[in-house]
Amino acid sequence: MKKSTIWLLVIIMALTFIGLLYIQIMYMENMIKMRNEQFTEAVKRSLYAVSTSLELDETQRYLDEYLEEEEKKMLSSYNQQQDKQDIATHQFSIVSPDGTVASFSFREQTSTIITPAKPRPKDHNTLISTYRNIQEARKGQYLYQKGLLNEVILNMLSKASNRPVMDRIDIKKLESYLKSEFENNGLNLPFQFAIYNKNEKILYSSNQYDPKIEGNLFTQAIFPNDPPAKINYLKVYFPTKRDYISSSIKFMIPSFAFTLILLVTFLFTIITAFRQKKLTEMKNDFINNMTHEFKTPISTISLAAQMLNDPAVAKSPTMFQHISGVINDETKRLRFQVEKVLQMSMFDRQKTLMKLHNVDVNDLVTGVMSTFKLKVEKYGGVIDADLEADDAIVSVDEMHFTNVIFNLLDNAVKYRREDVPLSLFIRTRTMGDKVEISIRDNGIGIKREDLKKIFDKFYRVSTGNRHDVKGFGLGLAYVHKIITDLKGDIRVESEVNQGSTFIITLPLIKNK
Repeated sequence: MKKSTIWLLVIIMALTFIGLLYIQIMYMENMIKMRNEQFTEAVKRSLYAVSTSLELDETQRYLDEYLEEEEKKMLSSYNQQQDKQDIATHQFSIVSPDGTVASFSFREQTSTIITPAKPRPKDHNTLISTYRNIQEARKGQYLYQKGLLNEVILNMLSKASNRPVMDRIDIKKLESYLKSEFENNGLNLPFQFAIYNKNEKILYSSNQYDPKIEGNLFTQAIFPNDPPAKINYLKVYFPTKRDYISSSIKFMIPSFAFTLILLVTFLFTIITAFRQKKLTEMKNDFINNMTHEFKTPISTISLAAQMLNDPAVAKSPTMFQHISGVINDETKRLRFQVEKVLQMSMFDRQKTLMKLHNVDVNDLVTGVMSTFKLKVEKYGGVIDADLEADDAIVSVDEMHFTNVIFNLLDNAVKYRREDVPLSLFIRTRTMGDKVEISIRDNGIGIKREDLKKIFDKFYRVSTGNRHDVKGFGLGLAYVHKIITDLKGDIRVESEVNQGSTFIITLPLIKNK
């Protein structure tokens, strides 16, 4: 797949995911906003209903009191009328047969008795007259009730607002009204409330009411018809409001999580695709380069072999020695190229297959130095060692560990400075149950920002204007992998234009 095609797919998928996430986030925001508005509207509606219920209770109370007073007045008036009724005295005398006269008297209350009028003769106006009488009776009843209510309202307006608000409200009824109205509006939530006066002073509060709560407070005038200077307020808040609001979008959380998982999977897939593409390109370049690298030593060895078949060469010891040296050098070059191929194949396996043997670090380092000495001297450099470690026996794969030392020395030669002679120094020393191997050079050094990445696969430090340094960023990655698999540690210390020091630490066998 072409790189441009991959980038096109990346852009399309990225825009798709961004659009999907944007839609989900906007939907969640709108849901929360709508839920807040519904919640606020329901609370306001409930508080208004509670305020109305309190006013009705107060009206009922004043009406009951007024009716009770009116009833007392009517009873008193009735008794006074009874006292004013006429009292008549009657006297009687009875004469007995013997001529005795007996007399007695009694008092009788009299009242005006309205004699009903004689019924009119039935005629066609009887129905109309009855209807008018009913209307007159209803009108009288209406006027009486209207006057009664007007009297109660005037009494409330003149007296109610002067009473303390706590005398006008039954707290238990208020709490019952609040709970009932909230449940009727679908707000079955715990709540806290308080009664404030106009000066924001708390007159009453529920047990767990927190006066420091500033946001999410809902306020309602308790008796809105009171004079403005005497209005008191009911304030309510819901401690679990946030959980109630967020519960409405819980069903969106799995969708959002799945989208994020898809996004992470997509990013991982794209990164893997680019790495695989880069790895494929590097392998192809590596194979092409190795093909050319193999051709030169093979052709040189072939030519040298043909020269050895010449009888004249056999008679000249100097020429024979020279050709033998050429074959030896080219063989080493081939071996080095083959080892690079092995290094490349190692990164396709999670675990390196090693054949561990107990070896002396000093002997191994000495062997590498003797092989590498000619290459250092070729560039006019020197290589020294201070092998002070005693009994430095470690368990390593001899071939891989030799390649590690060889790679570090080869890098020192590659990144040497042109203005000073090349100088390499190897040191070994024991530190408790470990042995430390340090390789120091006086090359171009490594920038501080590159130190943390030099052991990454395919990472190459910039060499500025130099173009004679070939490689694919695998050498130090290979070194790090081998040392890690051997349960060791490697670190680097470097300064630009001062050189670098690679320090390897491995566990000793004798202390295991």
